[in-house]
Order: sequence, then C-alpha cells, then structure tokens
Amino acid sequence: MLAYLTKSIVGAVVVLLVMSFIVFGLQSIIPADPARAIAGPSAPPETVEAMRKQLGLDDPAVVQYGRFLLRLAHGDLGTSVRTRRPVSDDIRQYLPATLELGLTSIGVGVALAGVMAALQFLIPRSAGIRLAMVGVGSTPIFLSALLLTYFFWFRLDWLPGAGRLTNRDFAGPTGFNLIDGILAGRPEVSADALLHMILPALALALPIGVAVGRSLNGALHDVMSQAYVRTARGKGLSEVKVLLHHGLRNAATAPLSMLGLQIRLLFGNLLIVERVFGWPGLGLYTVQAFASADLPAVLGVAMVFGILYIMANTLIEIGQSMADSRISL
Repeated sequence: MLAYLTKSIVGAVVVLLVMSFIVFGLQSIIPADPARAIAGPSAPPETVEAMRKQLGLDDPAVVQYGRFLLRLAHGDLGTSVRTRRPVSDDIRQYLPATLELGLTSIGVGVALAGVMAALQFLIPRSAGIRLAMVGVGSTPIFLSALLLTYFFWFRLDWLPGAGRLTNRDFAGPTGFNLIDGILAGRPEVSADALLHMILPALALALPIGVAVGRSLNGALHDVMSQAYVRTARGKGLSEVKVLLHHGLRNAATAPLSMLGLQIRLLFGNLLIVERVFGWPGLGLYTVQAFASADLPAVLGVAMVFGILYIMANTLIEIGQSMADSRISL
C-alpha cells in the first residue's frame, strides 16, 4: 500500500505539472489582455503598459511559467483579474459549495445506479425501463438541468431553483450548509440547504446513475451465471443473499471503473449545472472567469479539479482492489 501511495503521489505531481503547462499555454492563443482587464476598458495605453510590466506579462513565456511554478510551490495561485483577490482565497470560499454538491450528486448517482441495476436484473425484458434509461442517458446535461428547473421550480413551485440557501447571510464553520445547520443547532437551515440541493444534485446524478447502473447490470448478469453462484443457490441461499454476498462484490470492478469516468465528466458538468442553478461554487466561478479572461483563476481551478480527480481515482483503485483480490495495487 505504501509503495502504491508513493507512486500515486509522484504520478500526481507529474500530471499536475503537465496540466499546468497546458493551461498556462492557453494564454498565448486566447485573444485577451489581463492588463487591459485590470486597468479597465477606458484606461490610456500608458496605464495598460505599466500594468503589463507590473504583472510581468512582457517577460518571455518560459520566465512567466517558471515564476508561476515558484508561486505554486508556495501555495500562491496568483491574483484573480475579475475579483482582484488571491485565487487561493477565492477557491477556499467557493470550494465547499462545489464539494458539497459534488459528493451529494455522486451519492445520489450511486443510489440511482443500484436501483436501475436492480430493476433491470429483476425485470430483464422491460422495454419501459430500457427506454427510460436510454432517454435519460442521451439527454444533454444542460437540457436536463433546464427541464428540472422548469417543471419543479417554475411550473410546480415544489423546489427552489437557485442558490444554496434562502437566508444567504448564514455562514457556518465548515462551509457545508447541511452540516453547519446541525452544528449551529438550526435544523431548518440544513433542511433548507437540502431543498436547494435536490435539483442540481439530481441533474448531476442522472448521467452517473444511468452509466454506472448499466455497467453494474451487465456485470451482474455475467457474475450470476458463474458456477459458484449456482453452488450458492444449491445450498439453499435466498436470491437476495446470493446477490448481496456473491453478486455485488464480484461485479463491482466494472461499475467502479465507470464511476471513475463519470467523476471525471462531473467536473465539466459542474460548470453547466452551477451556472443554470446559480450555485455559488467553483463551477460558476470558472464560468465567470472565462467570461472575464481571468486566466489565473481558470488555471487555479484546473489545478484544484486535477487534484480532486487524482484523489477520487486513487480511492476507486483501492476500492477495486478490496472488491476483487485478483486486482493488485
């Protein structure tokens, strides 16, 4: 395990260096001038040129990249062009909202995958279930988010469709409103946070549930036809015990791999869903940074998302090894 973790950390450093180089190189092809953005559209050329020298934008790209890596080693991600604050401070402010939404959507997606796989396994020839899964799986994330907003917020007014809380002045110690409401002794805050989270979490969870559910269903069909499963049935075990004790664990490898792929796609979907629902997280922050040509903010968020994906992928590989002893770390 120690050797695997060491290799994972070294690999993560290499991946992050490559990612930083690619994202940093985008500034040479994006037609945007951070100095002009900071100085303002009506600033005279002399002010813009002075700002360029202050930011070091006149230096060669190699020098700028080396300076960026040096700052990165000290935890400095630069200053946001849009907010005029350190990017690291902005990330600390918006990261809890994204983590809360992302973790909730993954949990809901895994639960939906289990339900879908169970329905397909128990009713294998149901055309309705198959049609529903194909319809949900083929719907673009922006369309499903808009449909959920239209029906459950605009038309039915059952659920809130924007923001994290009705009372936006509430601030908890962890940034996770579901937890902070309990810690503060205000369960109504946690309930309100849960209501605000249902629609965006469901929009993110639907593609996860369909993809992982289909993968789990296919793996279960293969596992449940094996000889050791027939032996377990011959011993008089109920179908539920056979499924739980012998089916799910041996069929977990492929669904976990699919879950890792869906987590990677989740980071891109967050930009769309947070924008649609006005969720104040890193996704919305990144969309606004793109609109303002805020390259330091985009680069900082890309690094954070890269670290989160590497951590999630490492946990999935460990889970696969625990589920199937034939898989070695």
